[in-house]
Amino acid sequence: MAGHGRYLLKLYIAGYTSRSARSIKNLRRVCDEVMAGMYEIAVIDILDQPQLAEDEKILATPTLVKVLPPPMRRIIGDLSDREKVLSGLDILPFEVPFSQE
Repeated sequence: MAGHGRYLLKLYIAGYTSRSARSIKNLRRVCDEVMAGMYEIAVIDILDQPQLAEDEKILATPTLVKVLPPPMRRIIGDLSDREKVLSGLDILPFEVPFSQE
């Protein structure tokens, strides 16, 4: 069976605030719906790891970075707009069933 590959996503946050928690929840919901079992999320708190934010040139939080598969993509915000997240990450919802009638 041909796979679509795994997705590696990095979510940069600034502390565990309500906005950060909302971003994590929104991201997990979209990933579970569209890429179930085919993704890995790394949550990086830039307050704990400022060098990583500097290396990745993170200017605002929350910022989501799609590392794999290429090309790399970034989305800034709380990830509440599902279509914006899918489009921004260049992900097509390939598990949507088509009617055969």
